[in-house]
Amino acid sequence: MTVLFYSESDASEPWREAFGRAFPQLPFRVWPEPGADEAVRYALVWKPEAGLLSRLPNLKAIISLGAGVDHILRDPQLPQGVPIIRLRDAGFAQQMAEYSVYAVLHFQHRMPEFLAQQRQADWRQLEPGLTRDWRVGVMGLGAIGGRVAQRLAALGFPVMGWSRSAKRVDGIETFHGESGLHNFLSRARVAVNVLPLTPQTEDILDARRFAVMPRGAFVVNIGRGAHLVEQDLLDALDSGQLGGAMLDVFREEPLPRNHPFWHHPKIVVTPHVAGVTIPSEAEAQVIEIVRQLECGEMPPGLVDRSRGY
Repeated sequence: MTVLFYSESDASEPWREAFGRAFPQLPFRVWPEPGADEAVRYALVWKPEAGLLSRLPNLKAIISLGAGVDHILRDPQLPQGVPIIRLRDAGFAQQMAEYSVYAVLHFQHRMPEFLAQQRQADWRQLEPGLTRDWRVGVMGLGAIGGRVAQRLAALGFPVMGWSRSAKRVDGIETFHGESGLHNFLSRARVAVNVLPLTPQTEDILDARRFAVMPRGAFVVNIGRGAHLVEQDLLDALDSGQLGGAMLDVFREEPLPRNHPFWHHPKIVVTPHVAGVTIPSEAEAQVIEIVRQLECGEMPPGLVDRSRGY
């Protein structure tokens, strides 16, 4: 019985050490180290290459190294019947709430304009926006989105939340479904997207949605790159319909060096850092998932493949 670790980043050693302490009898293999594929019982993965998981005939569970699982579900050879477990929270909610607060404050306090003035040695004061006038809409009200909404509300921002199905979050005005999305966006000075990527949410940030937002509104995308129709965003920024965007996730990562987002004056690009898996924060949860599976129990975080999360 073996645990197979696969990640784009070179972050295997903390996981190897954690599993060595918790399961000293359990071999820990980091892809592409050689080993018997039939011995793999658990796959601990982030963005595994297509077809890899189908090569593991005795796989008991797939454990995502993050909150999202679209990187697993898009594999056309994904083995059927194998449970997929996602991390419920391993510091993601805190990190993404902090990123969202920074993004909203960045635009509210006109930092893009001050940075442009600095480059011109232009000492000119600009009037900041009043917090009460900056209504923020959070798209996605799961464990992460709920934390984002509440953290912004605690700073005094009027906060709304939207989800596919009805949800309640203390102190947050909520909307749901396609019918609620129009009303939600029409009042959002800033839209912060933390939705999971599913067939229903792909391309949700498009020209039709931007058009109903208040003129000069802002978009913050920390969900997935495929939520955003890139050319629609560029068009909305260039026309003035949108005032700016802060983007942490992209359809192609790393973002190509010749991509127009890099040099657009109204876009802030960050390299998928809004919520990262820190082994010291996540290892206890992953170890407990494996313990429960070994005891024949199904841990929290089981993914509904039909819903995509």
